[in-house]
Amino acid sequence: MEDIEIERVADTELDAPVLVEGLPGVGHVGKLAAEHLLEECDSKLVRRVYATDFPPQVNVDEDGVADLVCAEFHAIETEGADLLVLTGDHQASSNEGHYRLTDAFLDLAAEFGCERAFALGGVPTGELVEEYTVLGAVSGGELREELEAAGVEFRPDEPAGGIVGVSGLLLGLGKRRGIEATCLMGETSGYLVDPKSARAVLEVLEAALEFELGYEQLEDRAEEMEEVVGKIREMQEGSSGIPDDELRYIG
Repeated sequence: MEDIEIERVADTELDAPVLVEGLPGVGHVGKLAAEHLLEECDSKLVRRVYATDFPPQVNVDEDGVADLVCAEFHAIETEGADLLVLTGDHQASSNEGHYRLTDAFLDLAAEFGCERAFALGGVPTGELVEEYTVLGAVSGGELREELEAAGVEFRPDEPAGGIVGVSGLLLGLGKRRGIEATCLMGETSGYLVDPKSARAVLEVLEAALEFELGYEQLEDRAEEMEEVVGKIREMQEGSSGIPDDELRYIG
């Protein structure tokens, strides 16, 4: 196969859609948020992106059917804005691959007419989080006021070390293309899959784009995590550390 191949699954007409990226990362925050968007909204798969920069593997479904790993674009129409949602199970396995894939993603976004983008992800705190703050980064200072009104915090030099992967490159490469790009990062411990952080990020996205979601499925996932979080707190208080078998939910 070619280094990058695009499968045209379906065509659709979207009105000035906003690109929303949610690929795996810290706490699986972005991926959980993107998956919840697809679960809650009437979504349509429009493109698959295959690449030699993805890990050399297939995913196997519950019926034992294998498919080559890929990224997917889904179209969603909401009352506030049309969305083009990018998600998948993997990011690129090399620095060069991140650039190649992000360029391909931006080419597809341009094909659908996207002039604005939101990258969704998590920022690690290294400790359990009680109240979930969403940090922001933007490709241009004029975007800050709207996001601050939606509850996003902008902190000097945070996240430390910058934003890596597709989320960071959507801002950097998107800016060079004239796309208004924002990264929304929910605070998360960094070692647990975090549905509550995903919800905090989605609530900001709702406010910014003026649409509404239900959260029952994310709440169910959050409840599943409470027992694990409780055990971790007990271990921290007892200074006994966290054994590997208790971290089966690591993202």
